Amino acid sequence: MRLEGKTAIVTGSGSGFGAGIAHTLAREGAAVIVNDVNEVGGNRVAAEITNAGGRAVFVAADVTNADAVRGMVDRAVETFGGLDILVNNAGVSHKRKPMLDVTEDELDRILAVNVKGLFHTGNAAIPAMRNGGGGAIINIASTGAVRPRPGLTWYNATKGAVTTLTKSMAVELADDGIRVNAVNPVAGDTPLLATFLGEDTPENREAFRQTVPLGRLSTPEDVANAVLFLASDDAALITGVCLEVDGGRCI
Repeated sequence: MRLEGKTAIVTGSGSGFGAGIAHTLAREGAAVIVNDVNEVGGNRVAAEITNAGGRAVFVAADVTNADAVRGMVDRAVETFGGLDILVNNAGVSHKRKPMLDVTEDELDRILAVNVKGLFHTGNAAIPAMRNGGGGAIINIASTGAVRPRPGLTWYNATKGAVTTLTKSMAVELADDGIRVNAVNPVAGDTPLLATFLGEDTPENREAFRQTVPLGRLSTPEDVANAVLFLASDDAALITGVCLEVDGGRCI
């Protein structure tokens, strides 16, 4: 198993990409803190992992709350002895619409989760990783950071911030033995899909699929496999990379 003896936190892992990531890391030997604001989903994912023979604990915490995030990291250290992997997956979007129709409250929310959330997780997790001699941080960004399209302008902006932050963190934390990379997924069949499409209809799905050279949406497994690689020792010399998992959409 590629992550035997490692401890990971996966934010927003009660459903969608995060759930797939949590399952994959646990299957490869990591002890996983399943994190979400959705207690039903988070408890379900943690139970699925433990029932399959893995190690997982659910911690309810909002990444926009610094105290809650510190408590989550403390729980990882207390329960599993340290922290080796942080996957910043929690994210939100405004519904697809013209940029002038996005409200200030919507903007504040996506900035708080998609950008400031990484500020809080970094402040809490990096000291724990330093104490353990290093680690790996994987930020889930978006193809919207690389090939932004109309209708999601402010969401795209937050994911652009994530990719720039990833590169800056990679350089700053290299001396600590902490690698920082990002994954840029194309849209997948997750709770956020309806916001990306404007309305989740068969017609809209097909129209979107037509923009992807490989002809399909992403799956949690697609994203999880990329995260697994970047979190593992197979990627020991890889840092500051923003890996597109997009079926060719960004070409």
